[in-house]
Amino acid sequence: MSKLEGATLTREEANGRNFLFVSLDGLVGDIAWRVQEQGNNVRYAITQDMYSQDVADGFVPKVDDWEAHIGWSDVVVFDDGFGLGEHAERLRGDGIPAVGGTRFTDRLEEDRGFGHETMAELGLNVIDSVVFDSFDDGIRYVRENPNPYIIKPCGEAQNYNELLYVGQSDDGADVIQMLERYRDVWDGDVDAFQIQRRKEGVEISICGFFDGEEFVEPINYTFEHKRLFPGELGSMTGEMGTSMFWGGPNKLFRETVERFETVLREEGYVGPFDINCIVNDEGIFPLEPTPRFGYPQIFIQEASMETPISEFLYDLATGTQPELEVHDGYQVGFRVCVPPFPADDMEWFEEHSRNLAVKFRDGKIPKGVHIEDLKHTDGEYRVAGETGEVLVVTGRGGSMREARQKAYDRVDDIVLPNKFYRTDIGEGWYTEAEQLIRWGYLRET
Repeated sequence: MSKLEGATLTREEANGRNFLFVSLDGLVGDIAWRVQEQGNNVRYAITQDMYSQDVADGFVPKVDDWEAHIGWSDVVVFDDGFGLGEHAERLRGDGIPAVGGTRFTDRLEEDRGFGHETMAELGLNVIDSVVFDSFDDGIRYVRENPNPYIIKPCGEAQNYNELLYVGQSDDGADVIQMLERYRDVWDGDVDAFQIQRRKEGVEISICGFFDGEEFVEPINYTFEHKRLFPGELGSMTGEMGTSMFWGGPNKLFRETVERFETVLREEGYVGPFDINCIVNDEGIFPLEPTPRFGYPQIFIQEASMETPISEFLYDLATGTQPELEVHDGYQVGFRVCVPPFPADDMEWFEEHSRNLAVKFRDGKIPKGVHIEDLKHTDGEYRVAGETGEVLVVTGRGGSMREARQKAYDRVDDIVLPNKFYRTDIGEGWYTEAEQLIRWGYLRET
């Protein structure tokens, strides 16, 4: 592992800008690597998860105490929320360019009730929901108000993807069953959870990059696939794959993300701001805001950028009117995983998956393949971390069909025992696009 210690290090790297990446769980390693490959100097700190300390080893230099390297950096990039917004806000207050949130934007995601209240205050058409701190209270609510619901954990429990449950029964009976199970198994680990009415329609995320003053065009429109198996079957994961395209502001953007512009300007927020929505012929129904990088969304976005992401992040953080040139077409990306993902079973992972060798046909990582829990040590690429999310494979094309073909052709170049991935990412695009066009949501305004 490449480690740099101490705060006295000077600019021994002569070329490029200095980027300091800070992550709780080792999520942003691929972007750090891309920034380095574009001729810049990088240092990367993983601050929280002890099992993820080897993620990206051999790709970029790693540091322990990121605060000791602030003076070295030209820009600091924070990869997620959950407390990091406070640091990004502080650094910007001290005149240090930083990509990341604020205490307010962290709360938007962590406190689901606050996020929904804020969206409602800004005129977004939020879905009825209630936040509970007692499973018994939630069970009682569903029994007294029988409907189809979604269970969403709040705060740090959001990291437990298996707790996100989308109800199937019109009377909420299956939701009651799941809440009873959570009460018996998870009580004490989940401080709060949200019960939200389930809406039918097309699920789409609208993402804009904010430079502290305004959103940078174009806007990113994303279709996420969270289920483990093709056909939207199986348990919920953080994300198995995504299809997307870029475009100008339209009704989807105007009625969701853009309404946060004044608030984000007052906060001095810098970074991507995403709102996931259910859309149907009745309207746009926001689910939750995500004021941080999305995963694997940011890898697929980066693969579609014609502007080097190092240049874009620097301009975003320094407020120098960033320009973003992107591929004029469609993009697809999907995760390549190993067991026991999505289960959290460290003993099984240690025995069967950690340190598995990952081989590529020509010996190096191909274009369009992005690293997640991977390291490069002793000349070998090996599975690192703890999640089993090893790689993200991307493709882009003039049509969604071409983008899919390029992505799935690339996965054949990866040799990894027990690998698995979704085989249908982007398949439903034509049906979804037809509906969005018919409802009038994709016209630029």
